[in-house]
Amino acid sequence: MDWFGLWRRGALGLAFVWAATGWAGEARAWTSVDLELVLAIDASASVEDSLLDFQLSGHAAAFRDPSVVAAIGGGSRGKIAVTLVSWSDPTAFEVLIPWTQIGDPDSVLAFAAAIDTLPRRDFAGSTGIGAAMLNAADRFRFSGASSPRRVIDLVSNGFNNIGIMPEYARDQVLAQGITINGLVILDQVPWLTDYFAARVIGGPSAFVRAADDRRSFARAILDKLRWEIAAAADR
Repeated sequence: MDWFGLWRRGALGLAFVWAATGWAGEARAWTSVDLELVLAIDASASVEDSLLDFQLSGHAAAFRDPSVVAAIGGGSRGKIAVTLVSWSDPTAFEVLIPWTQIGDPDSVLAFAAAIDTLPRRDFAGSTGIGAAMLNAADRFRFSGASSPRRVIDLVSNGFNNIGIMPEYARDQVLAQGITINGLVILDQVPWLTDYFAARVIGGPSAFVRAADDRRSFARAILDKLRWEIAAAADR
């Protein structure tokens, strides 16, 4: 009897089963969503405690808004994947809330509550917008989802002053099929909207919103989320 032949055929068959089940398990881990969204907030030295709170509380309030809750659940897939990160200089990039899939009202409100419970810490560092875009783009590798639209929302109150220039980073991110939107806080640099429009944002339906106080910031975040979710739902 050809024992080696039997062993060889058995080993190959077992390897095939491992490969098949491994592939199936991996495929089940990836979920189809309407949108993959990275929320990237500015945590550089130019951001005071109150401004950091603006960013966090503004995002939490937006996810509680009934129109946003309805828009997230109303897409063709009924959910999105979202993560919240903070950034400052090129080496300071932190995941505050990992990738989370939200769709039904309970999951959306739970995400808002998770933002509210984040500790308000003192941040420092320069403003590395270009590096922030590259780091944010890298996060999509870990989303556990697939979607027709991937978006980076970048919030800042300043211009790039360290690391790769934003326009160079933007080109690399756009080459990956990722859209970059911006929300600027006009508490220090009045021309920041034009700066973002020229050097930061890009991709299909990209835009920049501006805010100069708490009320306008909350409104800008709400409008931004509505627009992004609606753009994703159209695909």
